[in-house]
Amino acid sequence: MPGISNKARQMPFSPIRKLVPYAETAISKGKKVFFLNIGQPDIATPKNVLDKISNHNLDVIEYSHSAGFESYRKGLVKYYNGVGINLSHEQIIVTTGGSEALQFGFMSCFDPGDEVIIPEPFYANYNSFSIMAGVKVVPVTAKIENGFALPPIEEFEKRISLRTKGILICNPGNPTGYLYTKEELEKLRELVLKYNLFLFADEVYREFCYDGKQHHSIMNLEGLEQHAIMVDSVSKRYSMCGARVGALVTKNKYVLETVMKFAQARLSPPTLGQIAGEEALNTPQSYFDEVIEEYVERRNTLVDALHKIPGVKCPRPSGAFYVIAELPIDDADKFCEWILEYFEYNGKTVMMAPASGFYSMPQAGRNQVRLAYVLEKNHLKEAAEILGKALEVYKDAEMVTAKIPTL
Repeated sequence: MPGISNKARQMPFSPIRKLVPYAETAISKGKKVFFLNIGQPDIATPKNVLDKISNHNLDVIEYSHSAGFESYRKGLVKYYNGVGINLSHEQIIVTTGGSEALQFGFMSCFDPGDEVIIPEPFYANYNSFSIMAGVKVVPVTAKIENGFALPPIEEFEKRISLRTKGILICNPGNPTGYLYTKEELEKLRELVLKYNLFLFADEVYREFCYDGKQHHSIMNLEGLEQHAIMVDSVSKRYSMCGARVGALVTKNKYVLETVMKFAQARLSPPTLGQIAGEEALNTPQSYFDEVIEEYVERRNTLVDALHKIPGVKCPRPSGAFYVIAELPIDDADKFCEWILEYFEYNGKTVMMAPASGFYSMPQAGRNQVRLAYVLEKNHLKEAAEILGKALEVYKDAEMVTAKIPTL
């Protein structure tokens, strides 16, 4: 039988989705599973978007321009102007989700064997996108003790080599929820200019900033016009993950010209997704005000509940809708399997994402999990209670494969 490629062998399974079979088995046994593993909000998509999709007047679902509908890109310009980012529509290429934007950006800016520095823990698929592009991830580890703030800039500089071509950040962060300060971004700006690097920023959680804190975009960093590449998406902003519409944004015309080659090769971004995305630009501010208030309450509900569990450490994030929690265990991968396969409390259990998959360094994050506070508050309270009860009876060595009596 023919073998698969070396690149395919390097591709990791998603820590967010790899435990799905365990969850499906738990459900088949009659357990209720609280899904805190994936950033799929239960927040309703704006009604105007759903109405637009239901009532479109298309006779044929045609290809769009490879860069996306011009009307949509011009609408995005107005949106970005509203958050202080000044652009022209020619500096935006619509993509199939933020994922494709990052893939196209990597393939346009990096050669196989080049290196990109990423603060970890980072969104797990950054590893996958890097492997697809033949790029080596060089991690610099953020610490839970200071809430996963940007590591000292000296740690970035130590990792710069002749193969280093860029730095990638997520702001606010997935999986940590950390929101970078303007001062931290300025330090990155100086480093990028000093070594002539690209600075990629995944800014898909821009709207979700809490406690009066403000989001700062790399697109507004002085002197980075030829260095900054922003990745964006409608998925989280409007709770429409399945629309699969994102964007790559840059003022570097050579990067735009190159990205267009990849965009043309895949023909066009989704037509229906762009119709939904363009209509989403008409979403009233009241929608975001209500959503942000809800996420703050959910964040506080989950973090406060986790802080009551003995041995659990969890910073209170300032953005996005994730937390990284450190648990009093040795192996979160095994624990996350065990709690789905063997544990239940009042007929319920919890699905979490082991944090090891959000790190590149071996053995990092082995006792951590990522939790998404995308469920309503009572469910978050229940999920935290189940986690606490599970930790009371779990023992790494002998209970991973032995069935535990349910409580």
